[in-house]
Amino acid sequence: MVPNLLSILRLAGVPLFLWLLLGPQEDGWALAVLVFSALTDWLDGKLARWLDQASRLGQLLDPAADRLYIVATLVAFLAREIVPWWVVAALLGRELVVGVALLVLRRHGFAPPEVTYVGKGATFNLMYAFPLLLLTQGDSTAAEIARPFAYAFTTWGGVLYVWSGALYVLQTARAVALRRRAGAP
Repeated sequence: MVPNLLSILRLAGVPLFLWLLLGPQEDGWALAVLVFSALTDWLDGKLARWLDQASRLGQLLDPAADRLYIVATLVAFLAREIVPWWVVAALLGRELVVGVALLVLRRHGFAPPEVTYVGKGATFNLMYAFPLLLLTQGDSTAAEIARPFAYAFTTWGGVLYVWSGALYVLQTARAVALRRRAGAP
């Protein structure tokens, strides 16, 4: 119950984050919302295991909130010219391809695949990259210090994110091929 409420709270933070970033451009407050989201992401998983409250709803809400934050952040960062278009295109392209793979799995009667460690690692890196990228805005000493870390987390997270998408596509192709060989539609 509590872990799901944290996931719902995290989802509700997405429009606030976007408004802060794109409306008044209150990067400090947007950063606070992003950090709060990352903390509640960690906390809801820990609580679900600790309280033995893992649920199917939680298994859907948690990755949905992750994906929504990633997509929203990428679109806002593109609009603010914080990241180049090709980074956004690669990461959103991955989302689109994985979305199609999920539809193919569903069409063939499969549940969504389990989240992989590569996917978790990618999300972890991107959740560090995004706040750091916000910190790089401006000419302060903090921006200069954050810049190499932001670019490193963005690069590593981006590579892992695309790689995890490729792994999901391979899992989908294998599952569908095995089902067809077994004679099922």
